[in-house]
Amino acid sequence: MPPVRNESSSFHSEALTFISSLLPPFSALPLPKLLKLIYRLMGCDASVLIASKPGNTSGLAEKDAHDNKNLPVEAFDSIKKAKALVENKCPGVVSCADILAIAARDFVHLAGGPYYQVGKGRWDGRISMASRVSFNLPRANSSVDELLKLFGSKGLNLEDLVALSGAHTIGFAHCEHFVSRLYDYRGTKKPDPYIEPRFLKALQMSCPPFGGNVDVVAPFDVTTPFSFDHAYYGNLQAKMGLLATDQALFLDPRTRPIVVELGKDKQRFFQAFSAAMEKMGSIGVKRGRKHGEIRKDCSVHS
Repeated sequence: MPPVRNESSSFHSEALTFISSLLPPFSALPLPKLLKLIYRLMGCDASVLIASKPGNTSGLAEKDAHDNKNLPVEAFDSIKKAKALVENKCPGVVSCADILAIAARDFVHLAGGPYYQVGKGRWDGRISMASRVSFNLPRANSSVDELLKLFGSKGLNLEDLVALSGAHTIGFAHCEHFVSRLYDYRGTKKPDPYIEPRFLKALQMSCPPFGGNVDVVAPFDVTTPFSFDHAYYGNLQAKMGLLATDQALFLDPRTRPIVVELGKDKQRFFQAFSAAMEKMGSIGVKRGRKHGEIRKDCSVHS
C-alpha cells in the first residue's frame, strides 16, 4: 500500500500549519475522549465523522454503529470546530481526514507521547455505513489470532499490533467490556485467573455483575492513566491488563517478547508506535474526486 505523500501545494501546507496552531485551544477537551475517536481502524477517510440522515432507509452511518455508541460528543465537536476555522481561512483545501490525522499526532504529543510524521493530502470518504464497523474493529475479548487476522488485513504486522495496543496507556473502558472477566470468565463462573487479586477486587467494587451504573468506567492503565507512556506494558506483566484482549498480548508467546521489550524502554515504544501510526495513517486513503471529497462540514457529505 503506497504511503500518503505530502501535498506539494504551499497553500495546502500553510493550511495544515494553521491546523496545528488551532489545536491548543481544544486542549481543554480531556485527551482520552479525543483519542477514543481517533483510534479507529476505519478512520483514515474520516467516515466516522459523518452523521446519519434522519429517515435514511439505507441505514445508519458509521458514527451510530453499536460499537461506536460511546464515542464522545465532545471529540466530534472539537474536530468540527477545527474544520470550521480552517474553512474560514482556507476553504475547500484541507480534508477532515487530514485534520483527524494531525489531531491524533498533536494530542498524543500533548499527553507526553511521541511527535511522529503525518502524511498529508487525504480526501474524505463518501461511504459511511454502520454495518461495516463490527468487521473492522477488535473486540474486548478478541484472541491474538483474531487480532493478527484483523490487523494483517490492514497491512499491519505483529509489532504494529502490540505497539498500537499501547494506545491503551491512556483512556477508559465501560464495565460492559470487561465485566465477564470479573465474575464468569469463559463460562467458568469464576474470575479470570490472570487478573491480579487486588486489581480484581477494585474492579469488582466499581462493576457489579448485574445492575451496575452503565456510565462507570475504569482506566486502561491503572498506574498512569493520564500520561502517554509505556506503563501499559508493565501492567500486562503484572496481570493488570483491563481487557481480556490486552492481557492476551502477554499470555501469547508470539506477542509476549514484544510486550516485555516495549515495557523496558519508553523510547523504543515511542519508535514502534510512531512507525505503526504512520502505517495506519495510509489505510483506506482516498485520492481525488473519483474516490473522495473535501467536506466543508465534517459531519455532512459535500
